[in-house]
Amino acid sequence: MAAFDTTRPSYGSAPVAGQFTRLFTGTFSNLRAWNDARLTRNALSALSDRELEDIGLIRGDIDDVAFGRR
Repeated sequence: MAAFDTTRPSYGSAPVAGQFTRLFTGTFSNLRAWNDARLTRNALSALSDRELEDIGLIRGDIDDVAFGRR
């Protein structure tokens, strides 16, 4: 009598699923970071030069702050 083990996992599909998950989460993370930077730039750009000076910034610092370099 022959017996077959049918409970083994399929090893070929797991890495592909992991790669898809990493691609999706990486893309989502990049999109969220881009949107956060965009919102920060828009908010700081709406301030007057005097208001920027009050928080210790100049207009040229806006991109650095938006991308977390300052």
